[in-house]
Amino acid sequence: MFGWYRYTSANERRAFWSCKIGYGLDAMDTQFLSFVIPTLIATWGLSKGQAGLIGTVTLLTSAVGGWIAGILSDRIGRVKTLQITIIWFAFFTLLCAFAQNYGQLLAARGLMGFGFGGEWTAGAVLIGEVIRPRDRGKAVGMVQAGWALGWAASAGLYTLFFSLMPGELAWRALFAIGILPAPFVILIRRLVDEPEIHKQQKQQQRDTNAGYGFLEIFGPGVWWTTLRTAILATGVQGGYYAITTWLPTYLKTEQHLSVVGTGGYLAVVIAGSYAGYLFGAFFSDRFGRKVSFIAFSLASMAIALIYTRMPLTNVMLLVLGFPLGFFASGIFAGMGAFMTELFPTRIRGSGQGFCYNFGRAVGATFPFLIGFVAQKMALGAAIGIFAAAAYGVVILAALTLPETRGARLAS
Repeated sequence: MFGWYRYTSANERRAFWSCKIGYGLDAMDTQFLSFVIPTLIATWGLSKGQAGLIGTVTLLTSAVGGWIAGILSDRIGRVKTLQITIIWFAFFTLLCAFAQNYGQLLAARGLMGFGFGGEWTAGAVLIGEVIRPRDRGKAVGMVQAGWALGWAASAGLYTLFFSLMPGELAWRALFAIGILPAPFVILIRRLVDEPEIHKQQKQQQRDTNAGYGFLEIFGPGVWWTTLRTAILATGVQGGYYAITTWLPTYLKTEQHLSVVGTGGYLAVVIAGSYAGYLFGAFFSDRFGRKVSFIAFSLASMAIALIYTRMPLTNVMLLVLGFPLGFFASGIFAGMGAFMTELFPTRIRGSGQGFCYNFGRAVGATFPFLIGFVAQKMALGAAIGIFAAAAYGVVILAALTLPETRGARLAS
């Protein structure tokens, strides 16, 4: 699983760690909100709807930011775009600390979302182009595992700050520390080079005076790939949001389990997520991208069924937290490498940025739809239906797309 790293060049290692750390810091800044929502509700008297809107707006702006970052990475370069997105989300996370009312926090968080979504796109394209074909899945998947590390860092900082300060000050301090990723950009600028294949593509365009437009992803010979990949991304993210958004509420209100939301349960889920990313990365390189998507989809369906159909105790719930994090997060491990291999270099960022973030935007509606449907049926049944539908879509899309494991990138 890790032996490939010994054979990487110095530039490949610098790119790997820059993308992994960047993605971890992205996750850290993003996850702060989930921990401070109860304090904001108590301090500012927000309704649950207002608090939820902050999260929804962040997801929607991140989808737009991811698409824009994809276009920029094709035009100005992967590394420059990565730098811009990190500075962007760090600055607006800091700005959240100075919000004086709900409207200001909503605006700052929404603007932060542009950088949050863009960082994944730029980093995934960069590492996907730098690493050799046989190890691309492992490298990109391990970069994505940085999300679980950032999530854990966010939880640790939340525990530390709220134990040392009163809540009305601690939440501001937590957002203020979100500026920490900004100096990291200096290291990226000095140490990481643009991928060679991207530099060759730009030189060829200059030599032939050939232009390109991001609308090429909807053009002849490409649109069918774009459509199926966007559907795949919708299923992966819709299933994730369906399970992770509503399961805690279901377990608390309908199964009356007290361990939900505790530090121990969260730690088990985060550990499962990190292990899932690592195993998913190895699995996609060993057995193929399509087999990986199908296997993790079936396993995620089974987890959703177990959670919503079986009577659980607190001990069982704690144990099941690991496979929940493992499969729901592990399915993402192959996404970056797969999309990198599907699109040619001149529109790789545009294609990857659109497809992944189209899926994020549509998938973000699943929590709302589940809540709406749950007014007519049991919440557990609604979660099961939407999760099954989402992962069923993943399986169908994966079956129609080509296998790209080990593919050399197309120029």
